[in-house]
Amino acid sequence: GKPGTGKSMLIAATATILKEKCEELEIPFLFWPLPENIISTYQGGSAERAMDWFRPMQDTNKIIFAPVDDAENNLEERTRKGVSAGVRELIGVFLRNTEGAYAINNGNRLISLFTNIPDQIDKAVLSRIQSRVSMDGAKTPEDWIDQDYIWWKKYGKMMPDFVDAIAPSNYKYMEAQAELTSLNSIFNKEYEFINEEVKDIFDSTVNGKNLKSHDFFGNFYANILKKYPFFSSRDLRNIQKAVDSRVIDFDLPDVWWEKTDLFFKKDYDTKIAMLRDLTKENMGELTFSEIRLREALFYIDTAVRINETGINREIEQTAKQMFINEKAKKSFLDKL
Repeated sequence: GKPGTGKSMLIAATATILKEKCEELEIPFLFWPLPENIISTYQGGSAERAMDWFRPMQDTNKIIFAPVDDAENNLEERTRKGVSAGVRELIGVFLRNTEGAYAINNGNRLISLFTNIPDQIDKAVLSRIQSRVSMDGAKTPEDWIDQDYIWWKKYGKMMPDFVDAIAPSNYKYMEAQAELTSLNSIFNKEYEFINEEVKDIFDSTVNGKNLKSHDFFGNFYANILKKYPFFSSRDLRNIQKAVDSRVIDFDLPDVWWEKTDLFFKKDYDTKIAMLRDLTKENMGELTFSEIRLREALFYIDTAVRINETGINREIEQTAKQMFINEKAKKSFLDKL
């Protein structure tokens, strides 16, 4: 996401919510951000510090939240010019302890990467990110109105007549920011493509094929690979994980947290049955194929955007330098 859109704030909010929920369930919680001094000036020092960071995350008795803020600083693309040996050491440990040959994933830890420039994160690290979310801040007129409202409402509390601006017509403040209650709220409109080339590949693959068929998805992924060689089986795995996460993307009833014996203290089979009912309720009339298609398109669209962002940035920088050079040349000639 862009700078200033709330990524660092989200770290604090997530940590607070997890801590509160763990306290309610009497489960230990560990907030374990990546240290700012993880990169050492000594050879091998960064690897040692990275191993020390990962060691507590093997504790299966805790729920662990391990955020990495400004991830591009410490997990920078290794092929970039000037990348330090310390960064390379950290990335090596990171890869081996997440999905390496001897990585142990017990399902009780969440490692989240936050960045303004995802294209500068090492490609091997980026491929391990199973869920991707863009935080671009306000977009619609309602978003801007609500962000302003959060700011000026403090004056209204102190001095009711101080804010003399006219209220928006046919809109209730914060209505556009209402919390989603079901998947139907997300899937109620046609998918809007970010990248036109991805849309073209999708349109050409759809021709003569059923969107609900495995045949369509197989051909779609193969066509994406022809255009974008970086696409791999790991990306497909990430799409599958995104679908898994979306299907169970619902809040547990508040009463379950208030009275833990209603759910958390029941036996495994009973809890699975209760979660199955919540899953069906959350999906409503949506089908597996609809969710699968939306998540596949979003993931590929986002992956392509990240891949092309770096190229576009270099083009803009080159164009800017050419413009400056032309202006400098003209200024120099004018003075002759």
